[in-house]
Amino acid sequence: MMADRQHVLVVDDEPVLRMILVDLLEGEGYAVEEASNAAEALEVLQALPSIRIVVTDIQMPGSMDGLRLARYIRDAYPPIALIVSSGAVRPEQGALPDDAVFLSKPVDHRELLRVIEDRVSAA
Repeated sequence: MMADRQHVLVVDDEPVLRMILVDLLEGEGYAVEEASNAAEALEVLQALPSIRIVVTDIQMPGSMDGLRLARYIRDAYPPIALIVSSGAVRPEQGALPDDAVFLSKPVDHRELLRVIEDRVSAA
């Protein structure tokens, strides 16, 4: 698979889950950044305009959960592809920004890679 070193941001408050996704994506050739909450994610996005894909968990500590983060990113950084995941909640119809994809946890790694590849190809 040719990832063209697309830049991905993984946002998850669970360090082990975040590490697994980072390792998976780096192994597929993606440049990967990580954040443990929305505030950190926004700092990374501001510092690295090369990020084109954000994979975020919904339930995170802090002032903004993953759904609010995704909506903020859609408004502030519209070209970024959004993948939202959760094992505890399923977003209601219309809760996700346009073109965002929801994946249930535990995330199937093949499905995640397929969704990312689709987003990379569409860009």
